Amino acid sequence: MEIRVGDSVEICSNEDGFLGSHYEAKVIARKGKNKFLVEYKTLVKEEDEKELLKEVVESSKIRPQPPLIRVQEFNVLDKIDAFDNDGWWVGRITGRDAFNKYYVYFESSGDEFLYPFACLRLHQEYENGLWIPSKRLDNA
Repeated sequence: MEIRVGDSVEICSNEDGFLGSHYEAKVIARKGKNKFLVEYKTLVKEEDEKELLKEVVESSKIRPQPPLIRVQEFNVLDKIDAFDNDGWWVGRITGRDAFNKYYVYFESSGDEFLYPFACLRLHQEYENGLWIPSKRLDNA
């Protein structure tokens, strides 16, 4: 992927407690051969909790924003991304309640939480410049 100033991207976090999560950002400037200054769309500076966080990140932690794959519903065991704590987290659908919210299990933490449909998207992997959607149970 060729990263350009102005691109909407996602930044992968490898910090403890945030492993594998992705945060939406915009590329602000190039900083050397393999680094970029980004401004997060949902993360704010700790000092004032109002100004959006900016930081320099390695290109290896940057990926383009995935295309939206529209689905009517999710099935048990579908691999999804859930939007929580200002970022996207990989999980699996484990069930649905009577109010059309989905139970999502996160292998990285062993936690299970309930989410509305609007906070979920079908998981995709970015490989060799292409987005590869997770196979759905009804399309496997």
